Amino acid sequence: MTEITNITNRLYNLTALAVEYCNACETAGEMERSEFIDSMLDLLPRIYWEFFDISAEDMVSLEEFPEFSDYVDEDYYESIRRHIEVLLGPDDTFLETFEEDMKYSDTPIAASIAESLADLFQPLFNFASVVKDTEGERIVDAFMECKGEFENYWSQTLCNVLRALNHVKYKGGEE
Repeated sequence: MTEITNITNRLYNLTALAVEYCNACETAGEMERSEFIDSMLDLLPRIYWEFFDISAEDMVSLEEFPEFSDYVDEDYYESIRRHIEVLLGPDDTFLETFEEDMKYSDTPIAASIAESLADLFQPLFNFASVVKDTEGERIVDAFMECKGEFENYWSQTLCNVLRALNHVKYKGGEE
C-alpha cells in the first residue's frame, strides 16, 4: 500500500470516527446514561489520537484552504448541549483546572461536560460535513482546518472532558 493510500484511508477512518461521535451526541437524549458515557470514553481517546498522530507533513496537498462555513449554528449547538446536560443531570458540572482565570481566583471554576462535548461536536461535525458535501474531494482541506482548531483550541477541551467523564464513570456514581 502506498503512503498516499494509507493517509487517505486514515482520513476516511477519521471521518467515520467523527461521524460516530456526532451521531452519539445527536442521539444522547435517546440513550441510557451509562451507554452514552461509555460511548464517549471509547470515542474521545481515539479522536484525540488520530488528530494528534496525523500531521501536516503527511498530507499530499498542503494548498491554502479556504475558510469553511459553519454547519453548526447556535440553535443546533444548544440543542446538542441541552440533550447531554439533561442526560448527565447533576454530574454535568466539573471543576476546570486548566482555565486561565483559575490562576487569579480564590474559588473553583466550574465547567460543563455537555458544553465541552458540544464544543467538540462543532468542529467534528463541520469536518465530516465538508467531506460529505464534497464527496471526499476536500478531505485534506477539511482535515487541515479541523487539525488547526484541534491544536489551538479543542484538544485541551477533549482532555478535560475525558477526565471528567472518567470521574463520573468510576468515582461519581455512574450506575
